Amino acid sequence: MTTNVTFWFDATCPYCWITSRWIKEVEKVRDVTVEWRPMSLSVLNHGRDLPGDYQRMMEAAWAPARVSAAVAVNDGLDVLDKFYTELGTRIHNGGVAPKFSKSGYQETLIAALEACGLPAERFDAAYTTTFDGQLRSYHNEAMDAVGDNVGTPVVKVGDVAFFGPVLTRIPRGEDAGKIFDAAVQLAAYPHFFEIKRTRNEEYKFD
Repeated sequence: MTTNVTFWFDATCPYCWITSRWIKEVEKVRDVTVEWRPMSLSVLNHGRDLPGDYQRMMEAAWAPARVSAAVAVNDGLDVLDKFYTELGTRIHNGGVAPKFSKSGYQETLIAALEACGLPAERFDAAYTTTFDGQLRSYHNEAMDAVGDNVGTPVVKVGDVAFFGPVLTRIPRGEDAGKIFDAAVQLAAYPHFFEIKRTRNEEYKFD
């Protein structure tokens, strides 16, 4: 029986990236259908009083979220999957994009679009509000599904959505499948809401 998964992502978040690569591993070992949708930490934090460095990160994060929304609207959610992989690999594994300037992701976005064979004009969305309505609509879908007090990623398994799981490593092979099985079981229990502990190690993408 196929399990339907909806995955909302912000391409700039390293923990979201790890969770997304876990789901890509799950696709290899479980019968799942994954639909990828953009969300935005910049939308989530808009208007909040944030520390200076984090505020600059949120200003920079608008561009990847807006271009992701443009790809989703114009090219489809299947193409968005490929685009996120290209963009996230460059941002996180490559570490090539500065995160504290408004134009920090410009070259990375252009390279990811080109690698996917997408029109260069998709980049035009990066520094305009043209797709902000659609971006907020995708983002609000995630918030409606899971609630307000969360970040990214939001993962919906069947009819139940949750924040995370937050991982510091990418589970591979059957390990990925077992963790997914556990997530499905937790999601199926109607009175389960949260499980959390303090992180005591840095994330790695290998």
